[in-house]
Amino acid sequence: MASPPTDPADAFAELGRIKLGEVALDDVLQRIAELAKRVLSTPVEVSVTLVRGGTGHTAAFTDDLALDMDERQYAQGTGPCLDAAASGDLMSVPDLPAEDRWPDWTERGLKTGVGSSVSVGLPIQEAVVGALNVYARTPHAFDDDTITVLQTFAAYAAVALANAHLYDSTATLAHQMQEAMASRAVIEQAKGIIMAERRCTADEAFAILSKVSQDSNRKVRDVAQALVDQAARKPSES
Repeated sequence: MASPPTDPADAFAELGRIKLGEVALDDVLQRIAELAKRVLSTPVEVSVTLVRGGTGHTAAFTDDLALDMDERQYAQGTGPCLDAAASGDLMSVPDLPAEDRWPDWTERGLKTGVGSSVSVGLPIQEAVVGALNVYARTPHAFDDDTITVLQTFAAYAAVALANAHLYDSTATLAHQMQEAMASRAVIEQAKGIIMAERRCTADEAFAILSKVSQDSNRKVRDVAQALVDQAARKPSES
């Protein structure tokens, strides 16, 4: 016996409890797909499409049916989820046999038993857009009330997804900054060693590091680290 649908308010509250610092972006996306499936009384399968640089991919899905329908669109470069992602609007396919906007995708859907679908755009940021895609095996599965629930849910999902993406990007930026600071520190160390040994200026020391970097086809940071490591291995003078 199928479980009763989750109350949309409970689903929204569950999205709000996601702690982005403790949950990976992929897990957030999967949770969005699962919750979207659970709020509807009609049996559906759900996916989340992300589009970056004009290339779409399915970041989360509840069943291979949804994944297959998404990937058919990516292969053709057209379809309701891609159009929804690009526009941020809702793309409704109430009766797949009567659909003529995307012939190849429609043909695939008829073969796999899809009867209707809804894709809701998720405007995340300029670099990345997305869509929440819901597929049903029966035609006319999404009435006005159901579509309203999906639109409201998608609004919550878009916020969660945007925040997760922002956290992911910020964490990456922080890691890059940490690496840059570490590189700068080791380069300054190496410059100090060269200045002490060659009795030269800081600019001259960096020029020496750069020359060794070019001649050995290694990064300046790697050359600097090797010099610092070599200095550390030298026996202390008594």
